[in-house]
Amino acid sequence: MINKLSFVSDYMEGAHPQILKRLTETNMVKSSGYGLDEYSESAKEKIRNACSVPEADIFFLAGGTQANAVMIDALLRPYQGVISARTGHINVHEAGAIEAGGHKVLALPHQDGKITADSIQSCIDDYWRDDNHEHMVMPGMVYISHPTEYGSLYSLDELSRISRTCRKNNIPLYLDGARLAYALACPENDVSLPDIGRLCDAFYIGGTKCGALFGEAVVIPRHDYIPHLFTIIKQHGALLAKGRIAAIQFDTLFTDNLYTEIGKNAIETAGRIRAALTDRGYKLTLQSPTNQIFITFKKEVAESLSEKIEMGFIENIDSDHTVMRIATSWATQKEDVDALINIL
Repeated sequence: MINKLSFVSDYMEGAHPQILKRLTETNMVKSSGYGLDEYSESAKEKIRNACSVPEADIFFLAGGTQANAVMIDALLRPYQGVISARTGHINVHEAGAIEAGGHKVLALPHQDGKITADSIQSCIDDYWRDDNHEHMVMPGMVYISHPTEYGSLYSLDELSRISRTCRKNNIPLYLDGARLAYALACPENDVSLPDIGRLCDAFYIGGTKCGALFGEAVVIPRHDYIPHLFTIIKQHGALLAKGRIAAIQFDTLFTDNLYTEIGKNAIETAGRIRAALTDRGYKLTLQSPTNQIFITFKKEVAESLSEKIEMGFIENIDSDHTVMRIATSWATQKEDVDALINIL
């Protein structure tokens, strides 16, 4: 049996050694449940400091889909929907979790996975200009991710424009940060955690794809912006009884700048692979600067490479070409990158 190289996703490994060490050290400690423990308080305070949001409410959830479903349901009225790029994770890869919660995803055209302030304003204007808008789903919030599903990055100017549009229309801006560590580590990124804390009404800091065993840290910069969110999380079955297990991971990630540092390996290894692909004449589908690399292959080439390399399937462009994804992570090994480049 051939032992394949795996570059299929960025959550294939377990957890950063420092997290495992800390979990082991605290394993037999008894603590309060549901995030009401000293480790959770420590992690929350470190995140507040890192994001410059001293009054923020912070909750630790198990995964990204839970975070998105809970927050979108909590931020919307029953008759409202959420604006997203057509490629947004909530629109494509969450199995209708948002719709199952009673809210429509209002999907907009995108450019490399990004939506613009103008397209958001047009969506809102189109709703109010329609004489039948009372029979329609009202745009009630905006969802973006940074990086996007295509690995692209919002600039600070783009994020600022979107934030101003949301606040002008009195709708919240929510940012999905599943891969946020890789954005923060990317030299092309000019958006900081304090920028996100200032410009967004809610966001989450990804752990599952960024060095944790599991978990995402949901941050609401304004205290009590969503009353009784603890209870809403419980209603959605997303409240962790052993909340300290998630919190200890984030307490570790936000000690000595580990969360930012942890992403650098993914960016550096992706850069090496991207350069090798270009040098060998492969066609990059997108110019993503982060840890996801999208390649258009002839199907026979993709099939041949797939005998030795596990890649993520994205889409079939036509009968002869397919788009695959190579993803690196905080734990990608130099030896595996060398082997991948040798196979290419």
